[in-house]
Amino acid sequence: MNRASSPCIRVCLLDAETGLCEGCGRTREEIAQWFRLSEEERLRIMAELPERMRQAFALGGSDPE
Repeated sequence: MNRASSPCIRVCLLDAETGLCEGCGRTREEIAQWFRLSEEERLRIMAELPERMRQAFALGGSDPE
């Protein structure tokens, strides 16, 4: 049996401001639905995570305005 792809690094902490997991960058909804998603959907989300993490956490949670 093949294991589903996952970005989880076992640092599971949802950031209150961004709503993203500080370990992997997924939303609470994505985490909850992860194993119901197709492999194609998981890979698409995983491809977005590095940029999502950069945008969400690069500013240290500060408002850019």
